[in-house]
Amino acid sequence: MTSKTQGYIFALLAITIFSLQDAISKHLATAYPPIFVTMIRYWAFALFTIILAAKMRGGIKATARTKRPLLQVTRGVLLAVQVVLAITCFAMIGLARSQAIFSATPILIALLAMPILGERVGWRRWAAIGAGLFGVLLILKPEGEFFDVKLLLAVISCFNFAFYVIATRLVSRDDSSMTSFFYTGVVGGVTMTLIGPFYWSWMSSGDWGWMALVCVTSISSHYFLIRAYDVLDAAAVQPLTYLSLVYASVIGMAVYDETLSLNTIIGSIIVVAAGIFTVWREHMVGSRVTAAN
Repeated sequence: MTSKTQGYIFALLAITIFSLQDAISKHLATAYPPIFVTMIRYWAFALFTIILAAKMRGGIKATARTKRPLLQVTRGVLLAVQVVLAITCFAMIGLARSQAIFSATPILIALLAMPILGERVGWRRWAAIGAGLFGVLLILKPEGEFFDVKLLLAVISCFNFAFYVIATRLVSRDDSSMTSFFYTGVVGGVTMTLIGPFYWSWMSSGDWGWMALVCVTSISSHYFLIRAYDVLDAAAVQPLTYLSLVYASVIGMAVYDETLSLNTIIGSIIVVAAGIFTVWREHMVGSRVTAAN
């Protein structure tokens, strides 16, 4: 088996487990505060990152060494907020529709990369961005007489995650991926520990079992994603992440009796197609720049 084949297997495992984690998180968030659920999940994640860092060459001290401490802390806080927002969206809006809106993230990243990272965007990517935003408008289109304000939470979540990715790109210029991963877990864990206890809820014994499963899936999914990125670049992994929308739609309809409107289906297809093209085009332009240098 080639290393790239293994990379794709690891990526598929990570995406599948992330989707199961989202489904369980939705179940827990309907009964308990999303901030509380996120805090417990981050405790397991932070512990995993610390153990992983301790096993690296130089240990925790070397792994924690960063040239961009403020940006690393900002990244950690942004992702912690993102998890809370996403779990809240799953509970309030539904898995399928939330993931449909989240699929627009690569398009927003391309849009924000221009003013923040100074990246140039040609007419092809502008066309993809425009098409993707049109797809999002279709998904958000009111099905009844009034616009569902709750959908704006998913849009805010989408922008928040886009800023997290931009911050990750900025910090990757100076720090290793393991250093960034360490700060993601530890800073997120500290952030949620400062806030989460105010939302403490007593879980039933059965739900503690589901919570334990969320922690296990959080650790395993991130582990497999790290292994995938060891042999694959982001352009290869990103198109696979759209499987999350397929998983969310199937689980949402089969387990939670969610329904998908025609607008959501058509809008999702447009957003996914535009997102894949945007990532592919960005990869092609980046490869040309690298070759020229």
